[in-house]
Amino acid sequence: MPAHSVPDAALLTGLVQRYLHLLKKYPIITKSVTSGVLSALGNLISQALDAKKKHKGGQPVHEFDVHGPVRFAIYGLAVTGPVSHYFYHLLEVLFPAAAPYTTLKRLLLERLVFAPAFLFLFFIVMNALEGKTMPDLQHKVKTRYWTALKMNWKVWTPFQFVNVNYVPVQFRVLFANMIALFWYAYLASVRK
Repeated sequence: MPAHSVPDAALLTGLVQRYLHLLKKYPIITKSVTSGVLSALGNLISQALDAKKKHKGGQPVHEFDVHGPVRFAIYGLAVTGPVSHYFYHLLEVLFPAAAPYTTLKRLLLERLVFAPAFLFLFFIVMNALEGKTMPDLQHKVKTRYWTALKMNWKVWTPFQFVNVNYVPVQFRVLFANMIALFWYAYLASVRK
C-alpha cells in the first residue's frame, strides 16, 4: 500500500462533518474552542517567525514562551469566540440582508465600532493575563493602539467585507479565525 503524505479524504470528511455537527449542537462552545486553538496557533507562528528573523539577523534567539500561546488560547476561548458569535448574529438582526445598504452598514459598524472596541479589549485582557499594571496598559495603548488599529483597518477591511456580507453567519467566526492566525502573529509582535 503506498504511503500518503496528504491526510485521507475520508478522515478530512469525517472531521468536517464532526465540526459541523458540533457547530450546530454547541455553536458558542465550538466557536470558542476553535478560536482558542487558532489564537494559540497564531502566537506560535509569531514566535517562530520572530525566532527565524532573529536567527537570520545574527541575534540571539530566546527560549520559546509557553505562556504566549496559553494567553492567546484563553483570549480566543473566553473572548473572541463568544463575543464574535454574538456580534455577527447582532449584525443579522440590525441589518437584514434585504434592507437597503446592508453591505455598507454592516461593514461600517464592524470597522468603526466593533474593531476599535475589540482591539482595545485585546489590549486590556492581554495586559491582565500578563500580570501587568494599569500604567503598563496605558503606555501600551498610548504607544501601540493607534498603529495596530490602522493596520487592522488596512488588513481586515476586505476580509470583513466578505465575512459580514457573504459568509454564512454560522461560519463567520471560523472565517475570521483563519485570517486571525496571521493577525495575532502581527499583534503579538506589535505588543512587544
